[in-house]
Amino acid sequence: MNEPDRPRPLSPSDLRTFALASLGGALEFYDFIIYVFFAPLIGRLFFPPGLPGWLDGVKDFGLFAAGYLARPLGGLLMAHFGDTIGRKRMFTLSVLLMAIPTLIAGLLPDFAAFDRYGIGYAAPLILLGLRMLQGAAIGGEAPGAWVFVAEHAPRGRVGFACGLLTAGLTFGILLGALVAMAMHAMCSPAELAAWGWRIPFLLGGLFGLCAMALRRRLRETPVFLAMQAEASRAERLPIGEVVARHRFGVAVSMAATLMLTGAIVVVILMTPALLQLHRHLSAPLTLRANVAACVAMTVSVVLTGRALDRFDILAVALVEGAGLIASVYALYLFADIPGALLPLCVLAGVFVGIVAVVPALMVRVFPPAVRFTGLAFSYNLAYALFGGLTPLVVSTLIVRTPLAPAHHVAIATLAGVGAIALARRRGLI
Repeated sequence: MNEPDRPRPLSPSDLRTFALASLGGALEFYDFIIYVFFAPLIGRLFFPPGLPGWLDGVKDFGLFAAGYLARPLGGLLMAHFGDTIGRKRMFTLSVLLMAIPTLIAGLLPDFAAFDRYGIGYAAPLILLGLRMLQGAAIGGEAPGAWVFVAEHAPRGRVGFACGLLTAGLTFGILLGALVAMAMHAMCSPAELAAWGWRIPFLLGGLFGLCAMALRRRLRETPVFLAMQAEASRAERLPIGEVVARHRFGVAVSMAATLMLTGAIVVVILMTPALLQLHRHLSAPLTLRANVAACVAMTVSVVLTGRALDRFDILAVALVEGAGLIASVYALYLFADIPGALLPLCVLAGVFVGIVAVVPALMVRVFPPAVRFTGLAFSYNLAYALFGGLTPLVVSTLIVRTPLAPAHHVAIATLAGVGAIALARRRGLI
């Protein structure tokens, strides 16, 4: 529930902490999602030619999905140590685990290069391994970041802190879209296939080093320092405590994460490639519209965070959830109309701001001693199940019904809002 005490103004130290955490998260999320903007091209380069047409979407998004499937293990390991030895250390480690695979991916030979030595399938297998390492890193990033800023936030400012951090993560997606758009503008299709697609991955390695430098400037959270001083750790392993005592919180958090995956994975990450593959819209057009959607989303999550500190969390979720469902159906119904794609993507991006509700919910349903573990376990398990399978399911079903992406977002949003309503009834929020 909203705190009854009047919140104190944010200090320069608070703002510095939020800004550094958000910028570091932006650079790490850029590393993870840059793949999706080049998924069709990478699929052609790293898989053998002549595969059946129905496999196009599956192979393009299969490697993307693999990153999500690796999230739970990486997230749980980092969360365990985050709850036992400190939030900041794990918050910094996740950057290194992301930057190195991104750099290697930018240097990796493609299928044709490996095939000259009779080992062509090494290319997709190595790329798969790199994506899984990235998934393990990102498994600790978002949960750790949300816990970190929430525990630094003053009373009554947690919504804004989570919203600002989420804006940092979504800015990473925006940065990826901008870089992809720039490469498409500067390179011919042949140049993009030959070397252009590698530049964003090499940049990602440099971004990772920058993010690590930023993280080293942050201080441990006051909540964790208080836990250390009072020796108020969990009675058993944090994951055992979560499973034994906080199963309802896990279920609610997983349902809310389903809503987040529908909004981010389908509306923001998959839509450009889906519109290129199935509506035959040009890559530059879909990328420009996606950039506009990312800008709208990045602004919206901050405003949503502010709203969460002022209004009831369920009311915010109901309003933005209804807007998200309506705007995504409009996008997939009318994207073909000349001049409609850009405003429709902006409108959908505005309502994707509902994702800021998710961390604000999850940091409230778990106590400090197991907060990182509870959040990471719920979020990453849900992302592995829902986010990992969503690209495969949607890219398969869209062949049968063009509205498959909108149907998925609608179902996911209803599940998330319903979970928030249940948490309210139980008195968790």
